[in-house]
Amino acid sequence: MRVNTLNNCLNGKTGEGPPPPIDLARAALLLDVDGTLIDVAPTPDAVVVPGNLRDVLSHLRECVDGALALISGRSLDGLDALFAPLSFAGVGSHGAELRSTPKGKSEILAGEPLSKGTVKTLQTIAKAHCGVLMEDKHYALALHYRRVPEVEAALAAALAQHMPGFEKEGLELLRGKENFEIRRRGINKGAGLIALMKHAPFRGRQPVFIGDDTTDEDALQVLPEFGGTGMSVGRRLRGASHVFAGPSDVRAWLAMLAGKDGAV
Repeated sequence: MRVNTLNNCLNGKTGEGPPPPIDLARAALLLDVDGTLIDVAPTPDAVVVPGNLRDVLSHLRECVDGALALISGRSLDGLDALFAPLSFAGVGSHGAELRSTPKGKSEILAGEPLSKGTVKTLQTIAKAHCGVLMEDKHYALALHYRRVPEVEAALAAALAQHMPGFEKEGLELLRGKENFEIRRRGINKGAGLIALMKHAPFRGRQPVFIGDDTTDEDALQVLPEFGGTGMSVGRRLRGASHVFAGPSDVRAWLAMLAGKDGAV
């Protein structure tokens, strides 16, 4: 049994001790991407996968016999583009898409994509607030205001006016880090994690999930069902037993798990 205690990892950076020990022979590593593995950027397309992160993730996947997945608000196609030439098992679009192996067929958990009427309404709202970027994920749609944080209240008010119609379509509004997201009710990272854990090579393992946003709390809340471990980034989310100061600390910890030296 291989247990990495990481006794010297990141002490003092969050006012906590080191992360809990992880037994890679039994663990399934489930990782959020934006704000967890990689630093956020003004737009989703501007993010950068740093250093040797691809190599670290590839090596860790071998260490856990393939049980490593990305659980993200990005679509699976978007994750593939971001980490190319690698692909990973994953839960995409906040739980709407599932792929249990890197090259496997994607399973849709969300039902129908958002209606054309909903997409058009959100396009109109985005255009009415200069600097807001719309990200269409088919089964969810995000309005990012990171470049113009001053429009947050106005954007929230505009969305609130249309919520009765969205709710009739079975949609809900989710507030993330400097974004609002409309998605189908019942589709979330927790439901996606549960679905993923039913598949090999994840089945029977203990999930280790790391996330940074309120959208990740759904995943953190279901971990006890599997005897799993949850950690968060930047602040303590509900269900997290440890807090990393930032994505660079997560990358350093993963590199140490993988036995890799050098900055990530």
